[in-house]
Amino acid sequence: MDTHAQPVASGGKAVAGHDENFGHHVRRYLFVFYALLFGTVITVAASYIQFGHRAVNIGVALFIAIGKATLVAGYFMHLVSERKMIYGILAFTAFFFAGLMALTLWSFGDFPRHTVTH
Repeated sequence: MDTHAQPVASGGKAVAGHDENFGHHVRRYLFVFYALLFGTVITVAASYIQFGHRAVNIGVALFIAIGKATLVAGYFMHLVSERKMIYGILAFTAFFFAGLMALTLWSFGDFPRHTVTH
């Protein structure tokens, strides 16, 4: 007797492509998992390398983190197969986030008169 139950369609016949489709998704998730492990190894290795200035080290770490975040958002959160509206909302969010960060940095140079800075 077969111990593995086959998925059954509404007509009572077993679905033939189920196992191949499932294996395809598992392979994709394993590929992303290995890519994230590789990104973690690269991040740790890059933390031991002095690129000349601290800001460059931070930039390299952020670049690696953006790549890993893209993999997580794209595959584990299923944004790879989303519609264009989601990408539009994401673009507006990124635009306003960058604008708020720019305003924050700009405000550091705009102190009121008679303000004591240390």
